[in-house]
Amino acid sequence: MLGEGEPVPDFALRDSEGKTVKKSDLKGRKYVVYFYPKDFTPGCTTEAAEFARDYRKFKNAGIEIIGISPDDEESHKKFGEKMSVPFILLADTEKDVAKKFGVWGKKQFMGREYMGVNRTTFLVDEKGKVLKVFEKVKPAGHAQEVLDAFNA
Repeated sequence: MLGEGEPVPDFALRDSEGKTVKKSDLKGRKYVVYFYPKDFTPGCTTEAAEFARDYRKFKNAGIEIIGISPDDEESHKKFGEKMSVPFILLADTEKDVAKKFGVWGKKQFMGREYMGVNRTTFLVDEKGKVLKVFEKVKPAGHAQEVLDAFNA
């Protein structure tokens, strides 16, 4: 997994409007990259709702929020509209970016093992380096936890 102090790998993914967002678009800006398993699931809905609720606080602090999952652009569009998501949702349908960040791996649910996105958040500084990594994220309270870490 990508660690603190490491540069964010290059990426180029499409958002819910079909626009390509690249790492280079974020040069010189602080941002949050949060990986989540699937649109419309309970934990992912909670996490998106909290980031949406606190979005103004992040913007006022000069921080962009980017959510990434393996869902396609159409799913992100529906999810974003339903949840009133004001930030960027990117479609990593090939799981390439999740693999580059090291968040694609084995998961277990109800005794079943499968491959999927491990809920992880990366805080990135203006130079494109990872400031902090949150692994095994608990969605409730996470947005405030991220904001507090940026302000620390």
